Amino acid sequence: MTSLQDPGPSPYSDGVGRQRGAPTTAASASPSVHSEPHNANNATSQVQATNPDESPLGPLVDVSSRNGAKSLAERLDELKRWLASDLVELEADIRGYGEPESDLAQRAAVHLLAQPGKRIRPLCVVLAARLGEDNGRSEDAKSDLPAMTAEVRDLAVACELAHAATLLHDDVLDQGTERRGAPTSRVVYGNSASILGGDHLMIEALRRVHRTGRVALVGDLMQVISNMVIAEAWQLEQRGSFVADANLYMRIVSGKTAAIFDWGMRAGATAGKLSDDAVAALGTYGHNLGIAFQLADDILDLTSDVQITGKDALADIRDGKLTWPLIIACERKPELEQELREIAASGGGTDGEKTGPMTRRSMTKADYIRDLRTRLQDTGCVDATRDRARQYASKSRTALEMLSPGPAKDALGAVIDVAVERAF
Repeated sequence: MTSLQDPGPSPYSDGVGRQRGAPTTAASASPSVHSEPHNANNATSQVQATNPDESPLGPLVDVSSRNGAKSLAERLDELKRWLASDLVELEADIRGYGEPESDLAQRAAVHLLAQPGKRIRPLCVVLAARLGEDNGRSEDAKSDLPAMTAEVRDLAVACELAHAATLLHDDVLDQGTERRGAPTSRVVYGNSASILGGDHLMIEALRRVHRTGRVALVGDLMQVISNMVIAEAWQLEQRGSFVADANLYMRIVSGKTAAIFDWGMRAGATAGKLSDDAVAALGTYGHNLGIAFQLADDILDLTSDVQITGKDALADIRDGKLTWPLIIACERKPELEQELREIAASGGGTDGEKTGPMTRRSMTKADYIRDLRTRLQDTGCVDATRDRARQYASKSRTALEMLSPGPAKDALGAVIDVAVERAF
């Protein structure tokens, strides 16, 4: 086990210096990594209908309310009302990508985009751009909101499409069967279509950024994509094993999660014509927000009801994915690391309804998962992860201090609270 240290280099360095697809059924029920749909010609009929008027950011409101953070849900609701026009426009653009009757790869991409997501990344882009309007703007002026420009919309949508592309790829690598409450694109359309669908989205993201004429932002996004690929490759190398490596965790999270938040904030700030210092500060905000966001997700993975999250509780361990609570638990109770290694090596325990190390073979899978979760949480790993998430949230908040007061700055402060406190 390595020491708990933060990464150093910038997200735009040559390497990654600075998520998430998960199966919902036992590995024995998941299609093979090389599988294709049994009835691809009828795949369209399997796509769940989605209400086009469904409010963006709804999932964040739901999870905040579910975890008792009523005041946060109310703040997010207020934010949704303030940016209603922007959010509806963004959602229509995101869900309007491609044509349902186009090629199989685009249909795989459309299937994912049709499902309601948190949309926190495009929201951050819009708020960063809105900061340019905060100077001399009072809280009472919230209702007098200028229309979102085409440039800001393209950058915000590009940020979400790049993120969605990684989800399509992740679900193939992780053999994911459910995402956002619906079958994954790989289940509906097959692995090949899901991979190509992700490629479609990544190209569209780059095309939209290029369309803005911001050449530097195109280069920056290409570096972020490279960092995402490197981080995913590092994670892939861990499959079938478990090593509580805190430094590796930070490199992976910085490459897969924090870097796109960093880019989105810088992109929005650039479109909002903020100063170079403000752009840099917002990049720092985004980087730290991304890490705090992932730490909160780690907590939810360990503590939430599987019926709500749709996640196999042993999926991350089986796939070699590190989470901060597991790292802390192994540091505090070293014997847990050996047990988690046995789970990873056994493929998550696909021997009927039994799982886990040999010493616990008499337990059903459900009983074993409950027992393991209890023992992990008894180490205090959840509270330690909450503290760490708050530390990164504090760094994000500090980065906002240099910016002029106004509605957009206040909203970015609320985003920090909602992204982190939803897991508390």
